[in-house]
Amino acid sequence: MSKTIKYTLAAAGLLLAGPALAAWGDLNLQRGVTELSQEAYRLHMLILYWCIAIAVVVFGVMIYSMVKFRKSQGAIPDTKLLHSTNVEIVWTVIPIIILIFMAIPAARALIKIEDTSNSKLTVKVTGYQWKWQYEYLDEGVSFFSTLDRTSNAARQLDSGVDPNTVPNYLLDVDNPMVVPENTKVRVLLTAGDVIHAWWVPALGVKKDAVPGFVNEIWFEAKEVGTYRGQCAELCGRDHGFMPIVVEVKSAADYQAWLQAQKQPAAAEPAPETPATAAP
Repeated sequence: MSKTIKYTLAAAGLLLAGPALAAWGDLNLQRGVTELSQEAYRLHMLILYWCIAIAVVVFGVMIYSMVKFRKSQGAIPDTKLLHSTNVEIVWTVIPIIILIFMAIPAARALIKIEDTSNSKLTVKVTGYQWKWQYEYLDEGVSFFSTLDRTSNAARQLDSGVDPNTVPNYLLDVDNPMVVPENTKVRVLLTAGDVIHAWWVPALGVKKDAVPGFVNEIWFEAKEVGTYRGQCAELCGRDHGFMPIVVEVKSAADYQAWLQAQKQPAAAEPAPETPATAAP
């Protein structure tokens, strides 16, 4: 290969490195806005670095051995080393130690994920084909959340609507779940028909909603904002049109929203008692 071709390939590599590094943030695991998502990110990066280190050592030894002790250099296989008991013990014990060091932080994270104690708000979430029902058990508030009308219209066959013109296409709903910031929220998950899965990446939560069972998850959002997710279980032909939207509000805004949700029910007049005919 000529020097010109080598320099051209090197220059192309440098030009492509910038966009590749810029896109790394989209490829890597999302950090999120909860303690669980941050813990998952830290664990992910820790294991990734361990895997990189193992790959460098293993492939480094392999490449060095193939180059240094190749047949063309007159290398002779050492049969004693290949069948050495000490070598067998070493390359069995070292992976076990590595796995133990990986398992300890992973076990801590799993224990934390399952700890729903000391929650301040409990919301029952029920999955249906193809919508979610949210019940605030301590507040007497309940509503359904379905795909917003704009996305629903655009998804129809021959609708004539360009999905690229629809904000948050297939990721918006008519009634989002609303929670206060810096509050531990306990979510009770179940389903009314088939298996669904409640998944919001930014909150670091994903768990199946199974008919006849109640699963628990929790999250505590540290930042006000809107966080989107989807049903992550193939639950039927409209599975792709079952988004999840969680709005995290300040404590004051959450209380205002909660009162607004209660007002319609409180404003409904009591049913009139039919008059009894006089004897």
